[in-house]
Amino acid sequence: MEHPLSKPDKMGKSRLFRIFLILGSVFMILLIIIYWDDVGATHFYLHTTISGPHSSRLPPEGHAASKQKSEEDRDGSFLSDIDAFVNQFLEGTPDPTEQVRGETPPGETHNQSSEKPEERFVPRREWKIHLTPIAIEKKQRQDSRKQMIHDLCSSNSSLDFPGKNRTFDDIPNKELDHLIVDDRHGIIYCYVPKVACTNWKRIMIVLSESLLVDGVPYQDPLDVPAELIHNSSLHFTFNKFWKRYGKFSRHLMKIKLKKYTKFLFVRDPFVRLISAYRNKLEQVNEDFYKRFAVIMLKKYGNYSDPPASVVDAFAAGIRPTFSNFIQYLLDPDTEKAMPFNEHWRQMYRLCHPCQINYDFVGKLETLDEDAEHLLRILRVDNVVEFPPSHRNMTVSSWEQDWFANIPYESRKELYKLYEADFRLFGYSKPEKLLHE
Repeated sequence: MEHPLSKPDKMGKSRLFRIFLILGSVFMILLIIIYWDDVGATHFYLHTTISGPHSSRLPPEGHAASKQKSEEDRDGSFLSDIDAFVNQFLEGTPDPTEQVRGETPPGETHNQSSEKPEERFVPRREWKIHLTPIAIEKKQRQDSRKQMIHDLCSSNSSLDFPGKNRTFDDIPNKELDHLIVDDRHGIIYCYVPKVACTNWKRIMIVLSESLLVDGVPYQDPLDVPAELIHNSSLHFTFNKFWKRYGKFSRHLMKIKLKKYTKFLFVRDPFVRLISAYRNKLEQVNEDFYKRFAVIMLKKYGNYSDPPASVVDAFAAGIRPTFSNFIQYLLDPDTEKAMPFNEHWRQMYRLCHPCQINYDFVGKLETLDEDAEHLLRILRVDNVVEFPPSHRNMTVSSWEQDWFANIPYESRKELYKLYEADFRLFGYSKPEKLLHE
């Protein structure tokens, strides 16, 4: 006799159960995404600066020498990130005044503590309350800089330049590789080479804890090894989102752009070009010699067969002049072959100020004041200090001397090439250089 629950009925109920399970899973994912979009992903990870002090486990004695987190460990999977995000709301955020594990409770001596030294947690940094108000003139300075960008990016502005009117979605991923993201503190930094980016990258490495020594993150920016500062694997940039998030990447970029504090630092465009030339073409740099200097020497320096290495070239007194460098920038064939190198690419092309609404616009000319102001805004001035300024920097007073041998027409062409940077970031037109 056949069982009352026939085989077809069992199969039907099983299929129905699977359908409900799939629909339920889809509903939960959509619910998480919607909730995420509404609440914000400012504190994407469980541990954030704003939620209070972090603690670091003391490294065991005899631990191996400093090591770097692998990109795979840092990247993780999209699902694990969602788990962390959900757990954040399930567990709640810690009270900043709550005692950190490893501190001796009031009334208890260290001898009374039952924890073993190697297992004890200690506060990584001291925390302080930000009581001093930020000077009104600093706020006004920022308002003025941001308003300038907003006005010139508007459709009715007289300023026109390539890419001005495109949307954020129109920007290719490869052009978003200068936007460094720190999910721990809700920060996005667009770095511009030759504008104190080495020290700001040091700051980002310390804040994101992407580099360890004896299992403990670096705490002093100046302790970060110089050879690792520009290592791309240490910085999580927008152009890496596709690898981690796939089709969700653009949506998450927009969420972070909306919720995180975004900043960049800029510089007088012509002074930045002088600095780039001094650093990359006047000094021994094998990579830049082979990639750029050889081209300049052949096309504009009358060297049909320049030395193969930078050491041999410099020993023979052969190097591209500043005039050769300017000729290279103005040559239409240069960008046809490849986009400008990041050290002389226009700042607006690196950071897209018409598509990204920056919260802070710093300038190298006011670096010390702006750095202090920014760290206060980010509420990390109790975590890191900006390293002292490099005193041997190129300054605007040198412009007249450097451009003395550049023809008048070439100066005008060069200004036109970098006009958007001058105007967007509030730098005066160099009238003395543009008149015969």
